[in-house]
Order: sequence, then C-alpha cells, then structure tokens
Amino acid sequence: MSQFNRRQFLQSSLAAGAFVSLSSASPAKAMAANEEVNIAVIGCGGRGGEHLGQFSSLSGVNIAGLVDPDESRTGSAQRKFPKAKRYTDIRKMLEDPAIDAVTIASCNHWHCLAAIWAMEAGKDVYVEKPLSHSQWEGRQVVNAARKYDKVVQIGTQQRSSPIQDEAKKLLHEEKALGKILSVQVCRYGIRGSIGKRSTPLEVPSSVDYDLWLGPAADQVLYRDKFHYDWHWDWNTGSGEMGNWGVHVLDDVRNVVFRDSVKLPTRILAGGGRVVWNDAGDTPNVHFAYFDTGEIPTFIGLSNLPAVPGERKSLNYRGVTSGYLVQCEGGYYSGRRGGGDAYDNQGKKMRSLKGSSGTSHAQNFIDAVRAQDNSNLKAEVAVGHDSTGWCNLANIGFQVGGQYKPDAFEEIVTPNEGAKRIWSDLQAQMESHLAAHGYKLSDSEIRVSPMLNHDPETERFTGPHAEGANALLKREYRKGYEVPEIA
Repeated sequence: MSQFNRRQFLQSSLAAGAFVSLSSASPAKAMAANEEVNIAVIGCGGRGGEHLGQFSSLSGVNIAGLVDPDESRTGSAQRKFPKAKRYTDIRKMLEDPAIDAVTIASCNHWHCLAAIWAMEAGKDVYVEKPLSHSQWEGRQVVNAARKYDKVVQIGTQQRSSPIQDEAKKLLHEEKALGKILSVQVCRYGIRGSIGKRSTPLEVPSSVDYDLWLGPAADQVLYRDKFHYDWHWDWNTGSGEMGNWGVHVLDDVRNVVFRDSVKLPTRILAGGGRVVWNDAGDTPNVHFAYFDTGEIPTFIGLSNLPAVPGERKSLNYRGVTSGYLVQCEGGYYSGRRGGGDAYDNQGKKMRSLKGSSGTSHAQNFIDAVRAQDNSNLKAEVAVGHDSTGWCNLANIGFQVGGQYKPDAFEEIVTPNEGAKRIWSDLQAQMESHLAAHGYKLSDSEIRVSPMLNHDPETERFTGPHAEGANALLKREYRKGYEVPEIA
C-alpha cells in the first residue's frame, strides 16, 4: 500500500520530539480487495493484546508493528508475531511507509497525540475509548481527521452489535414503551485499592519512562503497581467514568438519543474516593446529572461493594453495567449484548440478544480498504461526543466543593419518570455511602454547582465557568504537546 507514503518525518524533527506535516499530499486511494493491510499496535498491554488477537484474525490483515515504551511487552508480543517489528518510540514506527494503519491501546493520556501523529504520517487510526484525556484535545483529533482525510474509528465496539439497532427500533419506530421520560446509566463494578506506598514506586527497568509519560506531567508515583492502575490517576487516566462510563453513555447516546444530542447543556456531579485511602485521586463513587434539553439523564458509578464485606455490587432495578430507559408504558433495561423491555407492572414484554460488537475491527478494516468513513460504526466525531459526557462529568467532580442542602435544587425532573429516577439515584448514593460510613456532607465528598455548558463552543458559560474551563485543556510536557489543528 505504497500510496500511503505521503508524509515524511524529518530526522531532525524526530530528534527534537516534534513532527512536520506535509499537508499538500495527494489523497489516499481505495485498496484492492485482496491487498494486505499492515497494522501497527500501539500499546501492547492487556487491551493491546486483545487488539492483536482481533485484528490478526481478520483476512488480509498483517500485524507489522508492535509499539510500547515497555520493552518487555513488545518482546512478549513479538513471540506471538515474530515477523512484526518492535518499537519503543512511536515516532520511529510512524516513519515506516509500509504501515497503513495503527490501533491505539495506550494509556488514556497518549490517545490523542498518538492519533494525531499517526494521521500526520498518513496512517488510518483505530483508537481505544475514551478518545481524549481532555475535551480540547479530543476536538483536535476530530479536526485532524478532517484535515488529513483519514479513517478514524473509536473502540466503543458495542456500536457494531446489531442489538443496538433493534433497541432503537423498539423504542423509536415501534414506540413499544411509549414516550421516553428519563434515563439512568449504571456502572457498578467492584474494584480494589491501588495501595499507597510510603516511598516512591520504582519504574520498571524495561520502561522508557520519558516515552511512557509523553504528554503527562512528571509526577512521583506512590501506588503499588506501575501498569493499569494509571487509570485512577488524573495525570494519566480518566477514572471509572472514562474507563467504563464511556461505554454505557455511548450506548445511551446511540440508542436513546440516536446521536441527536452531542453534549449536555448543564452538568452536576458529585462523589468521592472513599474507604481505600490509597494513592488514587479519581472517584470510586461518582454520580452525575446531564441536562439534554429533553430527556434528563443520570449516571451512577461505584467500585465499592454494595455493603462492606460482601462481593455483590450495587444495581438499579437489576442493572449493574448498562442503562434503564424509563418510558410512559414501561422501561427498557439495556446492557452489552442484551436488553429487556418491561411493562409498568414489571412483566417482561421482549428480550433482545446479540453480540458485544465482535465485528468492530472488521468494520474499521473495511473502511480502510475503501478509504471511506461513511460506514464506520463509531466514527471519530461520535467518539469525541460520547467521551465528552465523561470529560464533563469528571470536571464536575473536580470543581466540586462540600455538599450543601440546596445542592440539587436546579436539577430538572419534568415528569414522573424523571422524578423517580433522580429520587432513586439520590437515595441509593446516600444509602451506599452510609453503608461505608460516610455522609454526603462529609469532607471526602464533593458536589459541584450546576455547570452551564455550550455544546457548540464546547466551553462552560455563566457562573463557575472559569474553574471548569481551566480543566478543558491540560499543560503538556515539552516535545509532547498536542497540536492545535485548524
């Protein structure tokens, strides 16, 4: 696929840690049906290993590159894919004109910069959720996809499951449950503490720490494990909201709103990191309200057991990781790979069953071959908006202060269905915290004011906007700045 060799990276740029884009290159052409697609996988940990398995199983796909700042991980991956080249530095891989596309399964803080660099190098991109670590940088990825005319798929693989179309048909075409009133989103799944060391964590000798940090700040680590638990550190991760919340919020944007609501206009969030007293700083109990202008949407997340000492997580009317759509004539309970419709008496009316989106990788490869974004199930703009709900909920938590008795007065519940869901969520969060020895008014709990947000400018407005807007873009380390793309 030599036609992809249309943007070169100068050696002087590589040495300086920056890239030069030759944007006057000719557009890419569609590939022949039997032409091999050469893939490089960026990030060879757990999720990257799944990428390797998924893409290598597809006809006409060759794993040509393995990229990770941890050489032990690329070494392990190469034992399974001996013909693939190993790279510690992503920039070296991007110089290879034989690489047609990349998949990105790195830490969250690398997603956007890796995607933009890849597009500047002429590569198509499959990038894991959440798309961005901050809302501003996600917009730059969308802009880059348009500027360089690249195929960019987001790893919300449930979009490729036919069950989502069936659920949309049930709710919107058949209107089997009547008017939609409100939505409760849930991610209740038990996790453990990441520990809190008294001395700094030693970075594994196999890791190039400068490359691993990339855009993130160079901060001392006090958690017990180096890999994976970066999720629960704002410097590198997005907490459970960005880790799992993006999946279920994306489901709601697709099934309930049919992507008509890009971003909410008002957000209120609360929660805390409680019980563990560990090195993490993202909340392990988190809730948020999203004003969509029509259908109030709420989300509850918790990594704690419902009751201390037990192994059972919270649920809302049977939903643990999924969403409940309250309608006039009943409710729909959706989850990955399945869903059930109930009438107002709780009688099951219909069950939907399907995959969790196993064809998502093939959907991307088909688009790469055709050089056509139009049939992507999770095109970059869709992924940016779904990630945006998570980014906004996280900002709400971060700017929150101590709970006040009137904290929730501005939440709008325009119908009985919305009133029930909000009342249930508030009671559930209060009782859940109480079971673990906390009250909403405790200093460990934050609750934001109501934040006004303009979906067009993707900025906060009105009271409290200054502090919230300050979190829409991070400070980048020199040499790893996410570029502004016009």
